[in-house]
Amino acid sequence: MNIPNILTGVRFLIVPILGYYLNREEYYMAILLFLAGGITDILDGYIARKFNMITSWGKLADPMADKLMQITALIVLTNKKLIPYPVLIIVIAKEVFMIAGSILLYKKQKTVVAADWYGKMATVIFFFAILMTIVMKVEKLTNPYTDIMINIFVAIAVIANLFAFFMYSLTYRQIRSDLQ
Repeated sequence: MNIPNILTGVRFLIVPILGYYLNREEYYMAILLFLAGGITDILDGYIARKFNMITSWGKLADPMADKLMQITALIVLTNKKLIPYPVLIIVIAKEVFMIAGSILLYKKQKTVVAADWYGKMATVIFFFAILMTIVMKVEKLTNPYTDIMINIFVAIAVIANLFAFFMYSLTYRQIRSDLQ
């Protein structure tokens, strides 16, 4: 177990606590936890690359921790009617397909597809959209312009995630065809 993997483990521990505080509408604590999760994500990636501590477990667990954090926030924010249900459905469907594809590749070839720039970009954009949604709720900025801004942030995040899914689909197909 190395430092980047420990930081990823910390993110897994943050997820249920984040869900708890979001659900109780204790948004300041939720923001702190969400930011802590983002910081540990940046740190674990930086340390792993800088000090050559990249592991297969880290390649699998790091994006899983990110997705669990985002999906947890999405579920709670959707239940609180701050984010529309179709967004949650799209994101969960995308993640289910990505996880299934990753498992198939790993079982057949012991290949772990590492995150690429478009996956990282989609994660950062979704992180920002969720964070802005929570911040606007904390600040009680509930006017029509705020709702429009949240919808724009969330729409851009969904588009970025769909783009990442499309790009990973191309990579998956290429790897599968190379195996045959």
